[in-house]
Amino acid sequence: MEEVDKILIHALKQVGTEVPEEINSVKQFSSELIVEAVVRCIRVIDPGLSSTLATSLPPGMSARFRVGMSLAQACQDIGYKGELGYQTFLYSSEPEIRSLLMFLVEKLPRESAETSDQPTGKSVVLERTIAAAIKAHLAVPWLPPKCRLPLNLKDYQRDVLSPVTAQISSQASVVASILEQHTAEISAAQEWDNEWNNQGLLSRFTPQEYCLRKFTRLHKRIEDQLRSAALPSSHSAFGVSRSTSDLCELLQAFKGSVQPGHILTKGTHFTHTQKFNFTQVETSALFKTTMHIIISFLFICGVVQVLDELKQRELRNSEKEEKIQVKKKTIDLLPDADNNLLKLQALVEASAKRVVNLASQWEKHRAPLVDEYRRLKDICSSKDVESSKKLSEIKSLHEKIRVSTEEAKKKEDAYKQLVTELENLPQDASRSAYTQRILEIVSNIKKQKEEITKILSDTKELQKEINNLTGKLDRTFAVTDELVFKDAKKDETVRKSYKYLAALHENCNQLIQTIEDTGTILREIRDLEEQIETENGNKTVANLERILEDYKAIRQENASLAAKVREG
Repeated sequence: MEEVDKILIHALKQVGTEVPEEINSVKQFSSELIVEAVVRCIRVIDPGLSSTLATSLPPGMSARFRVGMSLAQACQDIGYKGELGYQTFLYSSEPEIRSLLMFLVEKLPRESAETSDQPTGKSVVLERTIAAAIKAHLAVPWLPPKCRLPLNLKDYQRDVLSPVTAQISSQASVVASILEQHTAEISAAQEWDNEWNNQGLLSRFTPQEYCLRKFTRLHKRIEDQLRSAALPSSHSAFGVSRSTSDLCELLQAFKGSVQPGHILTKGTHFTHTQKFNFTQVETSALFKTTMHIIISFLFICGVVQVLDELKQRELRNSEKEEKIQVKKKTIDLLPDADNNLLKLQALVEASAKRVVNLASQWEKHRAPLVDEYRRLKDICSSKDVESSKKLSEIKSLHEKIRVSTEEAKKKEDAYKQLVTELENLPQDASRSAYTQRILEIVSNIKKQKEEITKILSDTKELQKEINNLTGKLDRTFAVTDELVFKDAKKDETVRKSYKYLAALHENCNQLIQTIEDTGTILREIRDLEEQIETENGNKTVANLERILEDYKAIRQENASLAAKVREG
């Protein structure tokens, strides 16, 4: 059983049970360790049942009994068929605990991600984390700061950029700025999702094509707005010319109003003369520049206005020319008015007949076209229905893809964690060694089974031989008894021989019965010895002592409760 116990202890460590290193057998398990192991196994097998189960025993005896009963009920709910009760956990025996732990270990999921998420002890997890961090740092070669490559965005934010609290001058604005940033990001993501679900999917473009098309359309609208704003109307041109004329008058008035006496008020005659000359030169230069700009602007506005007027006059001239042509043709027809009227009537009648003919032909063509139109309309409606169905299917597929992506990420993380744990596992406890040992145990069991089968066959043959000899003995005695009984009527010596024969037969039967009773007693002795060994293995004496101690503790608790009730 040592190999079985080692496998059980290893499996219990994998689900998070903190088994001390000095414990090598199930026989050494205490009640607290048994409860912890069972609860952790139940948590992995069925998390719903373990929501109310604690991994340690409470100090009170009544609470311990309740914990034992709840554990027994949870194990039975999982599917354990053996006898189970609170005594299994509080006053445990080695065979019962071994069978229970073997059942729980067999029930553990083999390929579940939850088993990989279970820790293998706080110290072991801490050691693995430290080892992984050191290994990652050792895998990166050291370089001088001047030889390092430029950092990416994440490295810059982590290593170079100052913390969030230090980026803002006022500490009171930290929370508001973070909330505003996160709100803007979330609102932008929600707006994009709504726009894509409502309009993007209907456009049947990819997200990149949809964004490019939207950007192109917006760029075109901006160009149209700028182009329309750059072409002024006649009213605006007139307003501009009016405003420019007002500006010219204002500048002319300003030029005429500037007098030397108003500019110079204090100073010597030389100072006044210098200031006057400088001001006059500056004013004339400014006036010339302004007038040049105004004249250029007026010229441009005048050209635009002239072009607009030319276009309007060309349109009016073309309309007048068409009217003149119609009137000229009418005047040419006036000298021969009667003939022309007859010709015109003939043309009208011919045109009417032609219209009627065309209408009949159109009706002939119209009916199949209408049917075709209705058929195409039905096809379009059916295609719209199909497209809506496909659109809903596409949405569901997008949702499934998102869920599958999340599951793939979770499985990839679980795979990485399992690979890390596999690398950190001790190499001496390999799977091949356990497999080899299990195969050896199976081969030993097969050999024992063959030996048992051989012993059973030998026993059957021996029993058959005994039955044959017994039958032969009975038949021989019957024949001998009959022959001797016939001669005993005539001879006294033969009569004594008959008595001796009957006594011998009876003694032999008693001897055989005694041998059978002796075998039965020996079997009972062996059974009793096995029961004694089993009871010794069940720690009956120790359990009885613990039961007495628990009984005394319960009596003390009851006495204290009764005292509290009396005081209350």
